[in-house]
Amino acid sequence: MTRGRLRIYLGAAPGVGKTYAMLAEGHRRLDRGTDVVIGFVESHGRKLTIAMAEGLRTVPRRALTYRGVDLTEMDLAAVLARRPQVVLVDELAHTNVPGSVNEKRWQDVDQLLAAGIDVVSTLNIQHLESLNDVVEDITGIRQRETIADEVVRRADQIELVDMTPEALRRRMVHGNVYPPDRVDTALTHYFRPGNLTALRELALLWVADRVEEGLQRYRAEHGIAGTWETRERVAVGLLGHLEDEVLIRRAARITARIPGSDLLAVHVVSVDGLTETDPAVLATLRELVEDLGGSYHQVLDEDVAEGLRRFTRSESITQLVLGAGHRGPLRSLLLGEGVGSRVIRLLGSVDVHVVTHGHAAGSPGRSTRWRWYGAAAIGGLLLAVAVALGPQSFLPAALAVLAVGIAAWQANSAARSRLVASALTTLAAGVPRGQVELPALLELVRETVGLAAVSLLEPRPGSPDWYVIASAGDRPPERPDQADVRVPATGSVILAGRGRMRGTGDRQVLLACATQLAADLSHQRITEHAAELDERAAADRTRGTLLATATHDLQTALNQARDALAKLADQDGEHVAATSAAVERIGLLVADLLVLTRLRAGALDLYLRAVDVDEVIAAALEALGPGGPDIELRMAEDVPDVIADAATLIRAVTTLTARALRHSLPGRPPSIVVTTPPGHVEIQILDHDSAVDPATVASVALRVARGLVEAIGGQLRCARTEGGGLRVIVRLPSAR
Repeated sequence: MTRGRLRIYLGAAPGVGKTYAMLAEGHRRLDRGTDVVIGFVESHGRKLTIAMAEGLRTVPRRALTYRGVDLTEMDLAAVLARRPQVVLVDELAHTNVPGSVNEKRWQDVDQLLAAGIDVVSTLNIQHLESLNDVVEDITGIRQRETIADEVVRRADQIELVDMTPEALRRRMVHGNVYPPDRVDTALTHYFRPGNLTALRELALLWVADRVEEGLQRYRAEHGIAGTWETRERVAVGLLGHLEDEVLIRRAARITARIPGSDLLAVHVVSVDGLTETDPAVLATLRELVEDLGGSYHQVLDEDVAEGLRRFTRSESITQLVLGAGHRGPLRSLLLGEGVGSRVIRLLGSVDVHVVTHGHAAGSPGRSTRWRWYGAAAIGGLLLAVAVALGPQSFLPAALAVLAVGIAAWQANSAARSRLVASALTTLAAGVPRGQVELPALLELVRETVGLAAVSLLEPRPGSPDWYVIASAGDRPPERPDQADVRVPATGSVILAGRGRMRGTGDRQVLLACATQLAADLSHQRITEHAAELDERAAADRTRGTLLATATHDLQTALNQARDALAKLADQDGEHVAATSAAVERIGLLVADLLVLTRLRAGALDLYLRAVDVDEVIAAALEALGPGGPDIELRMAEDVPDVIADAATLIRAVTTLTARALRHSLPGRPPSIVVTTPPGHVEIQILDHDSAVDPATVASVALRVARGLVEAIGGQLRCARTEGGGLRVIVRLPSAR
């Protein structure tokens, strides 16, 4: 069965028109006679979206009940049974309601594609896993629903639905995105012009990278080796001398004048045995390149010019900056064509900038291999003449030339032996151990030996399949039989590469790199295992502390209940009330433990919006039941709304107030004080128990409240109440 095709409409923010574009695409296909249905569309009450959905058949949603709330999801089974040609599925990163067939909506989509059904879907850039932390830094809000970039990359088409920040904000003001009561808050928070501009840039750059990936894949599949100047990529060839800083800065100035261009620096590690480079100098050059916004690369090759040619082809370089060589006529005659002139001849359409700098005269020419061939040829010719004319004529000269050739051959052999060491030095110098993950190491190996792609493969236990530990390059091998070259790393792990090896020396390099990667893999797994053990130990300690605290609090509440129940024989209403209060506290404590469990599992569903503080406190006092009225409430005038999840904030305030009630003294009830420092609102819950020490207090209630407050982007801290007791301060961002 042919797999269905996935098309994604990607946007920078809610409201740019992704769902509308998806529905419009559905109508276009319907007009062409295609069987199109709506599997799931979320209109958010937008009139234009609702109108666009009219005329398209809809598969009824599946009803689900979760925690007493009736919800609906796409009915995957019904869509599969209906077998349309195309199904429209909104919000690809959505997390399904527990009880659904799959945890995530993209998994539903994957099943539809596997059944041969085409899918059109939507996605916001902030839901991509790789950009989650970046979006949080920009907006201050962490997205709970994310989707792996690899899932999105597998889409057959990704179309950007773009809108300028100004246009999107106008849509907001006109009520085309959110209801009127949410517009002001949205405009002053998530939908600020700076936020929207940054999110738009993220979306544009991400799509541009996907276009570049598609272009390189097309070139590889069609065997296109020439450079297509769709994007300026400027490379600078480094010899490994401090004078190379001149070249780096010249290349940086070139890229600065070309918007959207890339800067790359490449050092070809030659194996001719004549050129030595100082690792400290290379580190200095690398730091300069990265400070100027570029990337540093190293490749191994027997011939410097060939290494540069190979690098420019593989990285689609459009301009190359080189240092000028200074060779006299005799030097050129003996050593042959220089690197600069050979590179110019080999690269063809690539623009080469030749820059004069102090160390240019020392630029390497042809490799020792050519010197050996030349010396051998000249020596052989002189030897033949000496035999013909007499040994006294040319024999000494012939032997001398041959000796030079033998020396060059020996130097080349020694350099071959150093090739492995050079590769390992490249790995060690280029990627500090423990700071970069295996994919980066593999990319360095791939680049070093010139393969198109490499993978670190490990067999799956009890299965004929292989597990890709890490990979780099375009279409890396997923099994050994897909590789052009394979070398053992350690045990059953192998390093597999796709591409053509230049010679036996490259295989030696690859073997050495595989051994190094195996050591890195082992080190990484040991480190991860140790970290996991530490985390488990810490979790066990925390769990033990919580259980001990919970046991103590439960025991105290139960003792109060027993004492009150023992006096029920008197039919005293006061004692009955005390029993009810104790039971309520037990219920709250159990609820706190359940919330804490959900917090630890990351299973809280949050919806951040503008929340009225008055309503939060009223709901918290109502939830406390008996004892709620025995609380002093002091609020500042004109308290603004806060950005929070209403249910979560109510839970936190209820928990803290219940704790304060338990620690209140007769005649000194706890207090709730609301203040409005600039840009924030603070809710303070105070008790007056002189026995409470803020420096050492620890309870389930405080842990639960802290976790809840931090989950909605707030802060919680404790201080001493004047006269004794605990002051818990919940600080939240204002919605103004």
